[in-house]
Amino acid sequence: MSGGNAPKLELDGSGLRVGIIAAQWHEVVMNGLIEGAIRACERTGASHELIRVPGAFELPLGAQLAARSDKFDALVALGVVIRGGTPHFEFVCNGATQGLTRVALDTHTPIGFGLLTVENEEQALDRAGFADSREDKGNEAAEAALAMALLAQGRFGLAGKVIPTGFR
Repeated sequence: MSGGNAPKLELDGSGLRVGIIAAQWHEVVMNGLIEGAIRACERTGASHELIRVPGAFELPLGAQLAARSDKFDALVALGVVIRGGTPHFEFVCNGATQGLTRVALDTHTPIGFGLLTVENEEQALDRAGFADSREDKGNEAAEAALAMALLAQGRFGLAGKVIPTGFR
């Protein structure tokens, strides 16, 4: 979901519990991402709890601990990594992305991916969900997590239907 062309999802998250795992670096941008995720939860009727971790690299472990707690139906991972002059950017971005993917697959917990990986602060602010931002990545990540939680619970009308996968 990018480029300001995110789908408009109509979701009923009533009864769903969402853990919002948020890094602490880049406070202004993070505040926008968190508020976007909270707006999505409140708009859809899902309850939410905010869990703070030090940085983006810690998002996967924070998500794994939250998933193992059995307190949540879905998680939203929020963070910001701004490219600098060293390879550190790639290491953090790759580690966080691969870690979150692994946690989602290993725990069968939907995780909305709200990790901004940007060249500069201007790009981050443009995606933070403020009134003058082009995009609201916190909202989009929360909507994606909620949509997948609903899918996992069969609330998209897929329960009991045969879905061809190509496997026998």
